[in-house]
Amino acid sequence: MAVCIAVIAKENYPLYIRSVPTENELKFHYTVHTSLDVVDEKISAMGKALVDQRELYLGLLYPTEDYKVYGYVTNSKVKFVMVVDSSNTALRDNEIRSMFRKLHNSYTDIMCNPFYNPGDRIHSRAFDNMVNSMMMQVC
Repeated sequence: MAVCIAVIAKENYPLYIRSVPTENELKFHYTVHTSLDVVDEKISAMGKALVDQRELYLGLLYPTEDYKVYGYVTNSKVKFVMVVDSSNTALRDNEIRSMFRKLHNSYTDIMCNPFYNPGDRIHSRAFDNMVNSMMMQVC
Protein backbone atom coordinates (compact mmCIF):
# COMPACT_ATOMS: atom_id res chain seq x y z
CA MET A 1 0.00 0.00 0.00
CA ALA A 2 1.31 3.42 -0.90
CA VAL A 3 1.58 5.83 2.01
CA CYS A 4 2.61 8.88 -0.02
CA ILE A 5 2.23 9.83 -3.68
CA ALA A 6 3.79 12.96 -5.15
CA VAL A 7 3.84 14.63 -8.55
CA ILE A 8 6.87 16.87 -8.98
CA ALA A 9 7.22 19.42 -11.78
CA LYS A 10 10.14 19.59 -14.19
CA GLU A 11 11.63 22.42 -12.09
CA ASN A 12 11.43 20.25 -8.90
CA TYR A 13 8.53 21.93 -7.11
CA PRO A 14 5.53 19.87 -5.96
CA LEU A 15 2.39 19.86 -8.06
CA TYR A 16 0.64 17.34 -5.82
CA ILE A 17 1.56 15.52 -2.60
CA ARG A 18 -0.79 13.24 -0.72
CA SER A 19 0.04 11.11 2.31
CA VAL A 20 -2.19 8.79 4.32
CA PRO A 21 -1.04 9.21 7.93
CA THR A 22 -1.39 12.99 8.08
CA GLU A 23 0.60 13.19 11.32
CA ASN A 24 3.74 12.19 9.35
CA GLU A 25 3.05 14.52 6.43
CA LEU A 26 6.19 16.62 6.92
CA LYS A 27 8.33 13.47 7.07
CA PHE A 28 6.91 12.33 3.72
CA HIS A 29 7.52 15.75 2.16
CA TYR A 30 11.15 15.46 3.23
CA THR A 31 11.39 11.89 1.90
CA VAL A 32 9.97 12.95 -1.48
CA HIS A 33 12.30 15.91 -1.81
CA THR A 34 15.39 13.91 -0.87
CA SER A 35 14.44 11.32 -3.47
CA LEU A 36 14.68 13.95 -6.22
CA ASP A 37 18.48 13.79 -6.03
CA VAL A 38 18.34 10.05 -6.69
CA VAL A 39 15.91 10.61 -9.57
CA ASP A 40 18.29 13.15 -11.13
CA GLU A 41 21.20 10.72 -10.73
CA LYS A 42 19.28 7.91 -12.42
CA ILE A 43 18.16 10.17 -15.26
CA SER A 44 21.68 11.45 -15.91
CA ALA A 45 23.12 7.91 -15.66
CA MET A 46 20.69 6.72 -18.31
CA GLY A 47 21.48 9.74 -20.48
CA LYS A 48 20.53 9.17 -24.09
CA ALA A 49 19.30 5.67 -23.33
CA LEU A 50 16.30 7.18 -21.52
CA VAL A 51 15.42 9.28 -24.55
CA ASP A 52 15.73 6.33 -26.91
CA GLN A 53 13.88 3.91 -24.66
CA ARG A 54 10.24 4.05 -23.71
CA GLU A 55 11.03 2.90 -20.16
CA LEU A 56 9.91 5.64 -17.81
CA TYR A 57 9.93 3.57 -14.61
CA LEU A 58 13.02 4.25 -12.50
CA GLY A 59 12.44 1.46 -10.00
CA LEU A 60 13.44 1.49 -6.36
CA LEU A 61 15.14 4.80 -5.60
CA TYR A 62 16.15 3.94 -2.06
CA PRO A 63 14.88 1.99 0.93
CA THR A 64 14.63 3.28 4.49
CA GLU A 65 13.88 1.35 7.66
CA ASP A 66 10.13 1.82 7.37
CA TYR A 67 9.55 2.70 3.71
CA LYS A 68 10.64 2.07 0.13
CA VAL A 69 10.71 4.95 -2.34
CA TYR A 70 9.96 4.33 -6.04
CA GLY A 71 10.26 6.73 -8.96
CA TYR A 72 8.86 7.34 -12.43
CA VAL A 73 9.61 10.14 -14.88
CA THR A 74 7.52 11.24 -17.86
CA ASN A 75 8.77 12.34 -21.27
CA SER A 76 8.18 15.94 -20.19
CA LYS A 77 10.41 15.38 -17.11
CA VAL A 78 7.54 15.44 -14.61
CA LYS A 79 8.43 13.07 -11.79
CA PHE A 80 6.16 10.74 -9.85
CA VAL A 81 7.40 9.53 -6.48
CA MET A 82 5.67 6.82 -4.49
CA VAL A 83 6.51 5.90 -0.90
CA VAL A 84 5.45 2.38 0.05
CA ASP A 85 5.40 0.74 3.47
CA SER A 86 8.33 -1.70 3.80
CA SER A 87 6.23 -4.19 5.74
CA ASN A 88 4.19 -4.88 2.59
CA THR A 89 6.23 -7.68 1.07
CA ALA A 90 3.41 -8.82 -1.22
CA LEU A 91 3.81 -5.73 -3.41
CA ARG A 92 5.77 -6.69 -6.52
CA ASP A 93 7.64 -4.59 -9.05
CA ASN A 94 5.07 -5.12 -11.80
CA GLU A 95 2.30 -3.94 -9.46
CA ILE A 96 4.26 -0.76 -8.73
CA ARG A 97 4.68 -0.25 -12.50
CA SER A 98 0.94 -0.59 -13.07
CA MET A 99 0.25 1.90 -10.25
CA PHE A 100 2.60 4.39 -11.91
CA ARG A 101 0.92 3.80 -15.28
CA LYS A 102 -2.48 4.53 -13.72
CA LEU A 103 -1.05 7.66 -12.12
CA HIS A 104 0.47 8.76 -15.43
CA ASN A 105 -2.82 8.19 -17.28
CA SER A 106 -4.70 10.23 -14.71
CA TYR A 107 -2.09 13.00 -14.93
CA THR A 108 -2.47 12.97 -18.72
CA ASP A 109 -6.22 13.43 -18.30
CA ILE A 110 -5.55 16.52 -16.17
CA MET A 111 -3.15 17.92 -18.75
CA CYS A 112 -5.83 17.50 -21.43
CA ASN A 113 -8.23 19.66 -19.44
CA PRO A 114 -8.41 23.04 -21.21
CA PHE A 115 -8.93 24.84 -17.87
CA TYR A 116 -5.73 23.50 -16.31
CA ASN A 117 -2.59 25.62 -16.67
CA PRO A 118 0.53 23.43 -16.83
CA GLY A 119 2.71 24.08 -13.81
CA ASP A 120 -0.17 24.89 -11.45
CA ARG A 121 -0.94 22.75 -8.44
CA ILE A 122 -3.27 19.86 -9.20
CA HIS A 123 -6.79 20.35 -7.81
CA SER A 124 -8.87 17.60 -9.37
CA ARG A 125 -11.49 15.46 -7.69
CA ALA A 126 -10.96 12.65 -10.20
CA PHE A 127 -7.19 12.66 -9.58
CA ASP A 128 -7.77 12.71 -5.79
CA ASN A 129 -10.15 9.76 -6.06
CA MET A 130 -7.67 7.77 -8.15
CA VAL A 131 -4.80 8.50 -5.70
CA ASN A 132 -7.02 7.61 -2.73
CA SER A 133 -7.94 4.30 -4.36
CA MET A 134 -4.25 3.53 -4.92
CA MET A 135 -3.43 4.36 -1.33
CA MET A 136 -6.30 2.37 0.14
CA GLN A 137 -5.91 -0.77 -1.96
CA VAL A 138 -4.39 -3.66 -0.09
CA CYS A 139 -2.09 -5.75 -2.24
